[in-house]
Amino acid sequence: MHLNEIAVKGQNSMPASSQSLRITLSLACVVILGFHGTTIRAQKTPIERGGADPQIADALKQISAVRIQANIERLVSFHTRSTLSAQDATSISAGRGIGAAREWIKSEFEKYSQNCGGCLQVRTDSFTESPADRIPQTTEITNVYAVLHGTDPESAKRIVLVTGHYDSRNSDTLNATGAAPGANDDGSGTAVSLECARVLSRLKFPATIIFLTVAGEEQGLNGSKHFAQMAKAAGWNIEAVLNNDIVGGDRNPQQTAALVRVFSEGVPIAAGDADLRLIRNLGGESDSASRELARYVAEVGSNYDSGVTPMLVFRLDRYLRGGDHISFNQQGYAAVRFTEYREDYHHQHQDVRTEIGIEYGDLPKFVNFEYVASVARLNVATLASLASAPAPPAKVHLMTKELQNDSTLTWEPSSRTGGYEVLWRDTTSPDWEHVQAVGNVTKITLPFSKDNVVFAVRAVDNENHRSLPAIPVPER
Repeated sequence: MHLNEIAVKGQNSMPASSQSLRITLSLACVVILGFHGTTIRAQKTPIERGGADPQIADALKQISAVRIQANIERLVSFHTRSTLSAQDATSISAGRGIGAAREWIKSEFEKYSQNCGGCLQVRTDSFTESPADRIPQTTEITNVYAVLHGTDPESAKRIVLVTGHYDSRNSDTLNATGAAPGANDDGSGTAVSLECARVLSRLKFPATIIFLTVAGEEQGLNGSKHFAQMAKAAGWNIEAVLNNDIVGGDRNPQQTAALVRVFSEGVPIAAGDADLRLIRNLGGESDSASRELARYVAEVGSNYDSGVTPMLVFRLDRYLRGGDHISFNQQGYAAVRFTEYREDYHHQHQDVRTEIGIEYGDLPKFVNFEYVASVARLNVATLASLASAPAPPAKVHLMTKELQNDSTLTWEPSSRTGGYEVLWRDTTSPDWEHVQAVGNVTKITLPFSKDNVVFAVRAVDNENHRSLPAIPVPER
C-alpha cells in the first residue's frame, strides 16, 4: 500500500583471531585493525558455508511450488478479497468475497493441524474498524493465524512470526464488488505463510512460531496494526517478523528471479528521544534490531540453498509505499519486508483489462510460482533457524569508563547456550566481516579500538544454531 496513505581476553583468556564471516553480497576487501600497537591485515573473503541443520535443510525440500500455485489460484477464485467485500453467510457459502477467503484460510490451517496431531493452535483476531478515509462504513476485519508452540518452557516465550496480507484491491480501493484477483499482491505472501505452516508444523522447535495472514492492509495496514498492538499489550516477546508482500516474481522481462529484496528500517520508528540521542552519538543508524534481522536473513541465505538470494535494502520500504512490517516496527518489534526485485505496476492495484495491447490486473498467469517457492524456502530457513537458536544475550554493554584501545564487552547469559561469538565490522561496512568464538563466558576484552569498529554478540547452542546479534550499549 502507499506509505502516504497510512498517515580477546575473557575469563578463559582466549586469543583473538581475524577469521572472516561470509555474508551474502559482501565484496572482498582488506581491513586494517590495531593489535596491541602492531598492525595485522585481515582479509575479508567469503568462507565456506556454515554447517546447515539437516532438519532445516530437509524442510526446504518439502516446499512445493505446485501447492503454492494451487493456494494462490484458490485465493483468486474468491473474485475479490477487498476488505470491504461481502462477509455474510450466503456469500461465504457461494465462495465470494473476503469472508469466504477468511474461512478457507482458517480451514487450511486447521487441516495442517490435523495432519500433525493438533500441533497448531488456529485462531482469529477480529475487530471492528470505524469509518475512515478508505473505510466508508463500520467494517469487521479479521486476521487469521496459527501458533506452533515451542517445546522448551522458557524458549517458548520467544516468538518468530511470518505474515502476508490476504486482502486485495483493484483500481479503486473502495470498489468492493469488482474483480480484484490479488494473485501477487498479496496472494503470494499469503501462500508463503500457508506453506511455511504446512511444512514447519511437522517439526518441533524450542521457540514459538506464528503463521499469520492479515486483512485491511490496502485500507491502511489496519489488520497488522491491530495484531501488533494486541501483541504489545499482551507482552508477547516477538523476536522477528518476516512480512512477505508481492513476492510473486512477476513475469516481466526486467525481472531478476535470482533476487528478493529485504527491506529494513534504520532509525527505529518506535525510538524515544533518549534512544535517538544514543543512535546519533554512536552512529547507530544502521544497527537497529530490524537491520540485524535483515543481516540474519542474508546469513541464512548463504547457509541454505533456497533458490533465491536476499538483497538487503537499507530502507523502511519502497518510495511512496508501505507494508505490514511497519505496524510491527511501530510497536518496537524487529520486522523486515520481502518483495520481488522488480515490480510491474500494470499488475498491481489495477482493474483487469487490456488497453493498447497492455494487460492490466493482478492475475495468476503473471506469477512465477517457482520464485514464490524459493522465497518460501528462505522464510522457512530463517524461521526455523531462529526458533532453534538460543535467545540473544541480554544487556550487552561496551565498557567506556577509560580511554583505551582495547574493547571490553559484557552481557547476561542466555538459556540453552553452549557459548558466544563476538562479531565486528568496520564502521563503513554494511555487513559483519569478522567473528570470534569466545566460549561460554559473559565478559571479553578484544584488542581492537571501539572507535574503529562496530561490535555485536550472539549466542550459539551446542548444535551451532545462532541467535540474532545483540548490539552493545556504552556503560561507564
